[in-house]
Amino acid sequence: MAAFRVPVDVVPSELLVLRAAVAAYLGRYRGESRLHTQSDLPVFLHWCADQDLDPLAAVRSDIERYLRWLQDVRRYQPSTVSRRLSVVVGFYRVCVIDQILPHSPADYVRRPTVPAESPTLGLGHLQFEALITTARLSANPNDFALIAMLGLLGLRIFEACGANIGDLGEEHGHRVLRARQGRKDGPRPATTRGSPRDRPRRR
Repeated sequence: MAAFRVPVDVVPSELLVLRAAVAAYLGRYRGESRLHTQSDLPVFLHWCADQDLDPLAAVRSDIERYLRWLQDVRRYQPSTVSRRLSVVVGFYRVCVIDQILPHSPADYVRRPTVPAESPTLGLGHLQFEALITTARLSANPNDFALIAMLGLLGLRIFEACGANIGDLGEEHGHRVLRARQGRKDGPRPATTRGSPRDRPRRR
């Protein structure tokens, strides 16, 4: 279980209840979901400690103050704020389910609006250069190959990981990689991705 600081006015018996509540909430998750939750929940618990606030005694206004802190002090993007607030909402929901609390203080906290599409269009030139340089220094040669395929051919991760040497080919004088785009109901028709070195440069 992730370590967290405790408000100074929390007595040992209440601390045991808080630790049990945190363990019960984290126990609902596995794999990557547990890792993300185990990373996000301590942020809230540390904030509570800084405010000398017992998380199990928090009210709606306290959760709203935490929300403002994420937005105005930490300056997180709306998607990050929404995710971290979701963790807090889930934590208190489990506390209610386990009858640790009579009701959740986070039930009526308004979440920030998250754009339907990510504003991030991709890595910049310098970002990709730094990424591929780091991959080149890796002891695993597959790291460099994967990053090169992702960046130079504009592939998605599942396309790059699903490619093999038999997918390499040539069309209209361009070197291409045939990549299948997976779906739940089966693969889509193969698509081709041409290497930037085969594309005409702008003058």
